[in-house]
Amino acid sequence: MRPFTYERATSAEDALTRHDGETHYLGGGTNLVDLMRLGVETPARLVDVAHLPYDEIQLTPDGGLLIGAAVSNSALAADRTVRAGHPMLAQAVLAGASGQIRNLATVGGNLLQRTRCSYFQDAAKPCNKRNPGSGCPAREGEHHNLAILGHSEACVATHPSDMAVALSALDASVHVLGRAGERTIPIDEFHRLPDNEPERDTVLEPGDLVTAVEVPPLGMPSRYRKVRERASFAFALVSIAAALEVDRDVDRDVDRDVDRDVDGGSVRDVRLALGGVAHKPWRAWFAEEALRGRPATRESFLRAAEAELDAAEPLRDNAYKVPLARNLIVRTLTELAGGAGEDELGRGRTS
Repeated sequence: MRPFTYERATSAEDALTRHDGETHYLGGGTNLVDLMRLGVETPARLVDVAHLPYDEIQLTPDGGLLIGAAVSNSALAADRTVRAGHPMLAQAVLAGASGQIRNLATVGGNLLQRTRCSYFQDAAKPCNKRNPGSGCPAREGEHHNLAILGHSEACVATHPSDMAVALSALDASVHVLGRAGERTIPIDEFHRLPDNEPERDTVLEPGDLVTAVEVPPLGMPSRYRKVRERASFAFALVSIAAALEVDRDVDRDVDRDVDRDVDGGSVRDVRLALGGVAHKPWRAWFAEEALRGRPATRESFLRAAEAELDAAEPLRDNAYKVPLARNLIVRTLTELAGGAGEDELGRGRTS
């Protein structure tokens, strides 16, 4: 690890003035410090922003949440307001890492964590994300857990955050303070697909500081499910954040003409986001559009999943993610349609 200086910011404005091209903001440090040990990140200066006054969860006037960037993941998952009104967010946080890491990790840092692609994490190997123009050996090498959607010739890495997937389905927005002032970025526009600039994970400019995440009210059953290679402390092969509102006051005879498998009810609203499949949390817009107004049945859910995954471009060793994602969408929506999808936090199940 190369030498660096450590400073503690006294305010957000103070943090901005301390930031230059070789500076990193430090929150919990659970990802950044690991990357420094690996030689992937080599900041000359760390500016500690974990003690700034962004460590509260507040209710907004419309019943949503304003979550400070310095709130720990443990505090977010344990908050009664979050668990009651946005259960899939609490489930997603609990599905990530260990309790010890969640105690230290922050909401802002969780959004900004970097890919776990093995080529990115090995400073001795080429990687366009770490060293633009050096190539992407993952395309022909080890990629069984990498992207099937939205990737490019330059990068097939996946975004590792569980929390960000839930925030995508919740239509959250990110509050940012920069040298030009404050601005709010919709979560779906916050993270980037790789295109020809895979080194850029987000749309943040140098010196930008994440101060909070705003989450609108949800008002419908939701859940987060994660498929992984081992039972705990593993990143997602595929994950889903889903919310579904079913209108039970429908004409059953009309529904039977449309779908014989109907069990009563049509989809009034739906939110779907996938993790483990792309360079950013993947909002399933095509699947959502295919479902609204349709019968809330397994057949409808299957058609919607196929509409979303039609754009998938798996590589040699990760085509299994396509049927895995399809089955995950169908199973989760089927459970929500049947009333079995409300959070299972009390029973300790998060995946």
